Amino acid sequence: MKLIDITRELTRAPVYPGDPAPKLEPLSRMSHGDVCNTTAISACLHNGTHMDAPRHFLPDGTAIDKVELDACIGECVVIECDGLLLGDRAEELLPYLKKRVLFKGSVQLSPSAAFVLSDAGVLLLGVEGQSVAPPQYTAEVHRQLLGTGMVLLEGLDLTNAKAGETYLLMAAPIKIAGADGAPVRAVLAESDRIDWDGRIWR
Repeated sequence: MKLIDITRELTRAPVYPGDPAPKLEPLSRMSHGDVCNTTAISACLHNGTHMDAPRHFLPDGTAIDKVELDACIGECVVIECDGLLLGDRAEELLPYLKKRVLFKGSVQLSPSAAFVLSDAGVLLLGVEGQSVAPPQYTAEVHRQLLGTGMVLLEGLDLTNAKAGETYLLMAAPIKIAGADGAPVRAVLAESDRIDWDGRIWR
């Protein structure tokens, strides 16, 4: 089975303006005579490739440890899109959508596009940027999408994924009680090796 890693390396990934960059701190090192190597990490939960839970913008929204894994694992489609996605263009994309949609390119959502997609039954929406929306629409777009229970997968690297293709997405977040988001190791499996009744072949 061929897998495509769509995760950015955490310490070299772009950082959203105002967020702290991730840092690694050595705790023990075999080169210093310690019995093993151990390292501490400090990072914003929205660094690198990460998932936004509804709690990110909704005080009573679902936390990351309560997100249904069915939203994070399953059939998805990759759609190429750049610039600000408006509502009329989002409506044109509806026939091509799956329950999980990954946008390849520099796309950011407008409030009208967020309204269209939030009404389309999408469980997971992914983008390559560190945010699904431009700064002037950040709160409005996030609240619209997350308010439906959708989860957002941000900071992807879809360089090796083909637009228009259907894949099996595996993007479970780290389980952190009460958190508004978490890092994700996101992977695609090519669809020609997948039986969509739930079995993976070869």
